[in-house]
Amino acid sequence: MKNPGMYIRHPKARGEWAELRFMTRATELNFIVAKPWGDSAPFDLALLYRRLFVRVQVKCTIFHRGNSYKCHLDSNGVPYRPDQIDFFAAYVIPTDTWYILPIKATNHQPDILLTPHSKTAKYEKYKEAWHLLKR
Repeated sequence: MKNPGMYIRHPKARGEWAELRFMTRATELNFIVAKPWGDSAPFDLALLYRRLFVRVQVKCTIFHRGNSYKCHLDSNGVPYRPDQIDFFAAYVIPTDTWYILPIKATNHQPDILLTPHSKTAKYEKYKEAWHLLKR
């Protein structure tokens, strides 16, 4: 069966679902998860691990492009800045794959291509790299 998120039509609802998936996984990995009140913070979630606090922007994609999936990393056309977030958590819904990307790794690009089935892909080292959130 395909990932149930594939059937969520509205992009905002699909994004909220991805945030819930992220929160569940982060909790399973012993992070304390905090969600800012309202919708005005530049990050979706904050994680606390021991004494480390990180800000995470969750993104998700279902958009297939060649062998990859295109993932938008901006907010209504405006790129995120390092003083706003620390990491992107990009979820490729069709393959059930998370990428944990430090903001600096994305070079302020508005979108990136994620290739879960390739061991030589540009962002391969960030695939399921949950350990980066603990540094």
